[in-house]
Amino acid sequence: MTLVEYELDGGVAVLAMKNGENRFNMLFLHEFLDILDEIEQKTDANALVVRSSHEKIFSNGLDLDWLMPLTQAKDTGAIKEFCYTMNRLLRRILLYPMPTIAAITGHAFAGGAIMSCCFDFRFMRSDRGFFCFPEVDLGIPFWPGMVAMVKKAIPQYKLDEMYYLGTRLTGAECEEHRIVVKSLPMDELMPAVMAFAGGLGKKRGYYLAQKERMNAPIVKIIDEEDPKIFELGRIQA
Repeated sequence: MTLVEYELDGGVAVLAMKNGENRFNMLFLHEFLDILDEIEQKTDANALVVRSSHEKIFSNGLDLDWLMPLTQAKDTGAIKEFCYTMNRLLRRILLYPMPTIAAITGHAFAGGAIMSCCFDFRFMRSDRGFFCFPEVDLGIPFWPGMVAMVKKAIPQYKLDEMYYLGTRLTGAECEEHRIVVKSLPMDELMPAVMAFAGGLGKKRGYYLAQKERMNAPIVKIIDEEDPKIFELGRIQA
């Protein structure tokens, strides 16, 4: 079964996540990374849009049904491999050499919300779905790199509430606090996203240089601080 696929619409590559609730496990992460490589290396796309094929959910974060047996078995090698691979995906999106837009077509929880913060721009549907970090209730602390990623996209006054209390935001609230560019009903969301993405075409080299400079502090934390956590072989606090 294909978990991730894409199609080209002019100069825009539209990547669809098709893994049910799009929870992160090793197979999904590898397919996602492979498709990003293919778009960059085998197409002339000059913008990337990521959406979900699920009617209600953008991404619900970590696949805990897959991951928890590894923690219970204390399989630190597998846990570390997952953590490093998860960071590869987040880092890849953060530095992708073209404009990136997350079309948040439903619930974005936990890792799914964190991933969306790595994109350059976010749009969200207004008629269904919440944006939320429930890690406070799950006992799963953010990695240092994740903290830096969400600070990139969310104003500190609102992030404190979301981070420490697990507050859920609607699309309209995300727009109000400038977490997303626009929130729209589902039937208007993708046309607006595509119109926005279609006007962003610039040279890839320009975007890569700009992103490397803009996001250098985040990348430094990902590369230097996160491995200290990963080497412990733990997910939960």
